[in-house]
Parts: sequence; C-alpha cells; structure tokens
Amino acid sequence: MTETQTKQLWMCTSCGFIYDPDEGDADGGIPPGTAFEDIPDSWFCPVCGARKADFEPYAE
Repeated sequence: MTETQTKQLWMCTSCGFIYDPDEGDADGGIPPGTAFEDIPDSWFCPVCGARKADFEPYAE
C-alpha cells in the first residue's frame, strides 16, 4: 500500500527554516505530529523569530 497523502512542510520566507509536522518544534512547545494549521498564531520561527504568517507551503 502506497501512501498518497504526503505531509505538508512549511518554509519560513525570512530564513528558509522548514517546519516538519513529524518533528514539531520542541523548543517552541510544539509536540511532534502537530499540523502547521494547529500551531498557535503566537508561534514564531525558532531560527529567526519570524511570525507564523511569514511561512508558506513548501514543495519538495
């Protein structure tokens, strides 16, 4: 069985950090398995501090 649903990665448009839902952001209090849509709007990029609104869907 092949998996047709691929997880959506999100990229910070300021620094290029990739948010991976499988990894979450431990330092930011986001547990692994958290979808980007479920992250609070108060969250920010762990690398450069950009706002959640500064992320865009990333296509590999």
